[in-house]
Amino acid sequence: MTEELQRADNDSPWKEILEAYFPQAMQFFFPQTAALINWERPHEFLDKQFQQIAREAEQGRRYADKLVKVWQIQGQELWLLIHVEIQAKSEDIFAERMFSYNLRIFDRFAKPAISLAILCDTDLTWRPNQYSYNYPDTRLNFEFGIVKLLDYQNNWTELEASDNPFATVVMAHLKTQQTSKKPGERKTWKFSLIRRLYELGLQERDIRNLYRFIDWVMILPKALEAEFWQEFKQFEQERTMSYITTGERIGYERGKEEGKQEQGQTLVLRQLQRRVGELPQEVRERIQTLSLEQLESLGEALLDFTAIEDLLNWLSANQAT
Repeated sequence: MTEELQRADNDSPWKEILEAYFPQAMQFFFPQTAALINWERPHEFLDKQFQQIAREAEQGRRYADKLVKVWQIQGQELWLLIHVEIQAKSEDIFAERMFSYNLRIFDRFAKPAISLAILCDTDLTWRPNQYSYNYPDTRLNFEFGIVKLLDYQNNWTELEASDNPFATVVMAHLKTQQTSKKPGERKTWKFSLIRRLYELGLQERDIRNLYRFIDWVMILPKALEAEFWQEFKQFEQERTMSYITTGERIGYERGKEEGKQEQGQTLVLRQLQRRVGELPQEVRERIQTLSLEQLESLGEALLDFTAIEDLLNWLSANQAT
C-alpha cells in the first residue's frame, strides 16, 4: 500500500491538470483574481523562470508549482505563482516559504507576483495565509490567497452540479482521502466519477484529461482494478462509446512514467492479449526485449491490431533481428 500511496501523492497529475485547464482553475478556486484577467489573451507558463528561483533542496518534496504570466483586463502584465501543497500534513514553515518564493521572483525578475496556494491536507485547522514580523522600526505582513480542498466536503451538491473540470478534481481528491482504508467504496466512487464525465456530455479530450487524473489518484488493489475495468467496458458498450482505447493508452503512459520497464511490458502484453488473443512464448520473449521507446510505439500501434499477424508484422518492421 505504501507504493500506491506514494503514487497518489505525486505532483504529476496536478501539474498536468493545471496546465490543461488553467483559466478554469483560477475561476474555480480564486474567482476574484480570475476576474482581473483578460482570458482572451494567451497565458504563458514560466517554468524556466520558476526553476531559477526554486531551491534544489526542495525538489524532493511533493509540490506542484506553476508560475504563470497573464494579462489584466487593463492591459498590464501580471505574474501568478500557484502552489499546490500535496503533502498530506501541515508544515510550520509553509508561510515563510510562500513569502520567500514571492520575494525571489521580485528580486530576480522585478515582477510582483500574486501568490496563491491550494491545500490538499487533512487538517481542518491548518490555514496558513500570511507571513509577518514586527519590530519597533520595521514590520512586514505578507498575505497570500489559499483554498482548502477539505472545505468542499460541505458543498458536494454544488460540486456535482458544476461542469468546471476542477469540481471533478476536488471530488476525486476528497473521495480518495475518505476511502483510504475502504477499497471497495473507492472503486464505487471511481466508477461514479468517471461515469459522471460522460453524463456531463464532455468532449473526448476532456474525458481523457479528467479520466487520467481520477485514475492516477484513486488507486485500487489489482483485483478491484480488474473488476473496475470490466464494469467500465460494459458501461462504454452500453453507451456505444469507444473511449476505452484512451483508457488503455493512459494506463500504458502511467506505467512508463513510473519508470519501470516491466510495468510497461505487462501493460502492453495485457492489451495485446485483449486484442489478438493468447501470445506464443516466443512472441512474448521478443516483446520483453523491446526498449521503452519501442514499447511506447507498440502501445500506440496495437490499438489498430485485429489479429496476431498484425503484431508479427509490426515486430518484423520495428525490431532488430
